[in-house]
Amino acid sequence: MLDFVNPLLNRAGSLGFIPRSSGKIPVDALGVFITNPISTQARSSANTSQQIEFHGGVLLHSGHPNPGLSACIKQYGSKWARAPLPIVVHLLADEPPKIKSATRRLEEIDNIMAVELGLYPKADTSLIRECCTAALGELPLIAQLPFERAHELAPVAIDAGASAISLAPPRGLLPNNQQKLVSGRLYGPSIFPQALSLVEHLGILDIPIVGSGGISTREQAITMLEAGAIAVQLDTVLWKSDLQLKDWLPI
Repeated sequence: MLDFVNPLLNRAGSLGFIPRSSGKIPVDALGVFITNPISTQARSSANTSQQIEFHGGVLLHSGHPNPGLSACIKQYGSKWARAPLPIVVHLLADEPPKIKSATRRLEEIDNIMAVELGLYPKADTSLIRECCTAALGELPLIAQLPFERAHELAPVAIDAGASAISLAPPRGLLPNNQQKLVSGRLYGPSIFPQALSLVEHLGILDIPIVGSGGISTREQAITMLEAGAIAVQLDTVLWKSDLQLKDWLPI
């Protein structure tokens, strides 16, 4: 079961692989810490990692670079175990047998509260079911679904055993400075109205959902919780130099 004493969470990719007590975001302002996305094998940065701003947000194209699960466990496993708040490891989906092996390894590390499984954007319902089933074990599973397909896939993930779902950032396409079209993940305030609508819809269906998408104020976080989210994930707002997240508490 998932029990968030504090419903404010960071989104995968927003604060690194470990919580830092000396960082700008005080760790006691979050309910749990969600790691950067981790793949079963090492992944390099995209050949042309880019950040493109647009009115209302930013497009990020990175390729989810990370050293792979084994290297992350070696480097961060003991730090996760000693962290001052529970850890949720964001695991990028792979072949079901590799997902099963990865989650079993994570079960052996103290203080890991759950696994958030980042599922393939174009996966069909059969593969979603297989991946979620493979990830089941001692740790609760949060299935991160493609934003654009969450209506369709959320019941499948829950039926396959996920304790809750979360929302991957929607994807888009923008020209860069050289007028070359770049695809990537979209973040920022312009996403909030669609994200709120999605959370409300899934909440009506009694699907446990960790809401996210464009939250930039305490009031928006509260609105999403009132719409049915069991917790909310913050992303680019955490990068604001003037953010005082403790002022959002209690929430």
